[in-house]
Amino acid sequence: MLRRVEDGPAVVACNTCRHTPDAREDAAGLRGGAHLVAALRAVKASDSRYAGIAVQEMPCLFACADFCTVHLRAPNKVGYVLGRFAPDAEAARAILDYAVEYAGSEHGRVPFARWPQGVKGHFITRTPPPGFVAE
Repeated sequence: MLRRVEDGPAVVACNTCRHTPDAREDAAGLRGGAHLVAALRAVKASDSRYAGIAVQEMPCLFACADFCTVHLRAPNKVGYVLGRFAPDAEAARAILDYAVEYAGSEHGRVPFARWPQGVKGHFITRTPPPGFVAE
């Protein structure tokens, strides 16, 4: 049920998220989550600023009403679940830009002034790291 992955800053994307509120898949039979994973990987490969951020995928983050959904995490940092993204390069770039700021922060808190416009309004929840709660 679990597969070990790199234990560093990561964007974990749901690869089974719906394509739209009304359709699970696009005309080619691909889900929105699969498109978002592909966009995240393409954007990451296009810019060395994203080298320290892993793009990982898994089926269903259980945030189906808020697709396309990602979980941003890093050791000893507060994590975040974000959703309601279009499965495209613009969203992927905003997610990765935020992930760079997040990875460079002390505890996972990024000042609002440093948030890319493309992630504002997309936060669903935050999660404490094991053994901690946020103050």
